[in-house]
Amino acid sequence: MTDHHAMPYASATEAARLIWGHWQTGQVLSALPEACRPVTPMQGYAAQAQLPVVSGRQVVGWKIAATSANGQTHINVSGPLAGRLLSGQVMESGASVPSAGNRMRVAEPEFAFMMAQDLLPQAAPFSQQQVMATVASLHPALEVPDSRMEPFTAAGEAQLLADNACARHFVLGPAAPDVWRDLDLSTYPVQAQVQHGKQLKYTRDGTGGKVLGDPRIALTWLANQLSSLGITLEKGHVVTTGTCMVPLELQPGDSASADFGPLGHVHLIFSET
Repeated sequence: MTDHHAMPYASATEAARLIWGHWQTGQVLSALPEACRPVTPMQGYAAQAQLPVVSGRQVVGWKIAATSANGQTHINVSGPLAGRLLSGQVMESGASVPSAGNRMRVAEPEFAFMMAQDLLPQAAPFSQQQVMATVASLHPALEVPDSRMEPFTAAGEAQLLADNACARHFVLGPAAPDVWRDLDLSTYPVQAQVQHGKQLKYTRDGTGGKVLGDPRIALTWLANQLSSLGITLEKGHVVTTGTCMVPLELQPGDSASADFGPLGHVHLIFSET
């Protein structure tokens, strides 16, 4: 696309239609066609904004990709990316998540926040204190991402944003006890394990500090990113803040669980199909 500023509505819609179509069939694109390929982050976000329209799904929350230096290096982006969590893709702890068509095959233990009130866009940046005052609850969560771009590591920031920041499935654990508000999440430990049947395959450790230094910082980043795009972070929306450890490699039939200690536990089964 030649225009480096706005993305024509028709082009944004076409990009979203192609991404959603490939999402449904499990097929991949090496790149979006030039006529509807976003080249700037703003154009990527414009295409992403059409995903709920073309899919007929509701936006139920947001995810943040690339909240660690490792994650940013892996997909060759300069900073975090925001993506929409769509209805029909969000499950409860214990759910069976389909493996069919998923090439990334990882689960990412994450701190997720549920919003208690709308955060309307504003000219000045939100402070962390302002954002945290609008949070209803903290939840342990597992994200099962995927990309419709192959190789996604070469797609670039604009196309990855159109690709919904690699969102696919999301498993939300129960609300943590309110004691979380008094804890330093930057040093908070999380332990995960992957099993196949009753056999333990491996364990992995992480901390909240892997998420832009602190999950609260990540949530504040998202609130300001949406504000800059003129988008309200809505009451009842969930924000999952990015993986707090190296993503857990999964094979079909595996189960993954993340133990957040006193803040709770979340698990999923990566189904055979």
